[in-house]
Amino acid sequence: MIVETIIIFIYSIALIFIFLYALAQLNLLFNYLKARKKHPGTLVFDFSKPEEIPFVTIQLPVYNELYVMERLLDNISEIDYPKQKLEIQVLDDSTDESFGETAKHIERLQQSGLDIKHITRANRNGFKAGALKEGLKTAKGEYIAIFDADFLPKKDWLLKTIPYFKDAEIGVVQTRWGHLNRDYSILTRVQAFALDAHFTLEQVGRNSKGHFINFNGTAGVWRKECILDAGNWEGDTLTEDLDLSYRAQLKKWKFKYLEEVETPAELPVVISAARSQQFRWNKGGAENFQKMAGRVLKSHDLSAKTKIHSFLHLLNSTMFLNILIVAILSIPMLYIKNEYAHLKVYFYVMTFFVISTIIFFICYWFTYKSIYGGGFKDFLKYIGMFFVFFSVAMGFSLHNSIAVIEGHFGKKSEFIRTPKFNLNELNKSWKENIYLSRNISANVIFEGILMLYFAFGMYSAFIVGDQGGDFGLFPFHLMLFLGFGFVFFKSLTSKA
Repeated sequence: MIVETIIIFIYSIALIFIFLYALAQLNLLFNYLKARKKHPGTLVFDFSKPEEIPFVTIQLPVYNELYVMERLLDNISEIDYPKQKLEIQVLDDSTDESFGETAKHIERLQQSGLDIKHITRANRNGFKAGALKEGLKTAKGEYIAIFDADFLPKKDWLLKTIPYFKDAEIGVVQTRWGHLNRDYSILTRVQAFALDAHFTLEQVGRNSKGHFINFNGTAGVWRKECILDAGNWEGDTLTEDLDLSYRAQLKKWKFKYLEEVETPAELPVVISAARSQQFRWNKGGAENFQKMAGRVLKSHDLSAKTKIHSFLHLLNSTMFLNILIVAILSIPMLYIKNEYAHLKVYFYVMTFFVISTIIFFICYWFTYKSIYGGGFKDFLKYIGMFFVFFSVAMGFSLHNSIAVIEGHFGKKSEFIRTPKFNLNELNKSWKENIYLSRNISANVIFEGILMLYFAFGMYSAFIVGDQGGDFGLFPFHLMLFLGFGFVFFKSLTSKA
């Protein structure tokens, strides 16, 4: 009974953590719905007056972006803003042939009268954070707009964001990510689904009530004074954006989130690229929990509710570890439930997962509806999309849990960039991309084993107990089987 008791205990704790996270999401949904009904007046610069137009520096941190550099530079050069008030810094750490092509392109843009500089370093110390910090030393702008290589801001982007800095307390303006290739594949649709929830429900839900949000690493603007006051960029975590965001807000800087301003970007189209991105985000999230959670909880300036939301926000990536624990232990739990009748009362804790799933289903529907519409046909499409998303997300749980564990235990790793593809090139083949990893991770083998494990879980539903089986966990095991199967086979066929 000792082993059974330990399994029940660990399983229950993981379920409770997931349930608490779901309740926080439900609270964010209420905040989001309230915020959409309000349209408060905001202090903004009057750009009809030349003296109110501030100097802006655009920073483009890049590293080996052969396929998208031309598109990025051409797009940024078309930004609508007074040239005498605009500077562009290409923070280029590249070590491949893209470096020379970028240099030539920058020279052509300089000849057109654009104030654009090619800034390089002798090493990649601090990775992206180090590049941003290096560029900041010579940046002329009062405000620093940052775009990753796969982002394509619209021409009026600065005109829609910079005016909000009229409020001297605002340190950051962040915009919502759009998706250029949302419908490319199941993988891109799942990624877009997850990101849409973050950029609507979570960002608006937190920001509307003054809770901490994060600059998302790109498609946002910083007040230079805010960066410096918060301690500048630091490269000791893989998510330097989350780190600086929390340090700035602990210094009482306000963040402004603009849901209505969309900045299009490209989603990873190959699972190896999605893997590297997911690993960095989730490990960085765990690293930041270790770095920032104590400071948040000890702060005397934050409300209890803000502390709770911040704690769960920083713990966000750790939910994958809880999901993996619940998934793996669910099969032993199925046998324990049917072997020990006197323990059945303890299995009511399983309803926590059902309730949590229903909460997520409701919350994500509102974010989906805000983008696609809320008709009956849209709802039917949403039902299918939700369960595909949920299955694939659980299929990533082993990969992401390893990242989370490494982050919590302080294992350091390099900042691995996400390979970009350029939509215009996709009609050729993603296999031509020279940046793709050609090795199969050992984790993929374990994902294949887990796929078989959850197939056994489905089989177990038919044979446990003496009442003709127990099918309560069958839908859960089916989604896990499909999710791990998707990740396993996609990883094999993309050779990554």
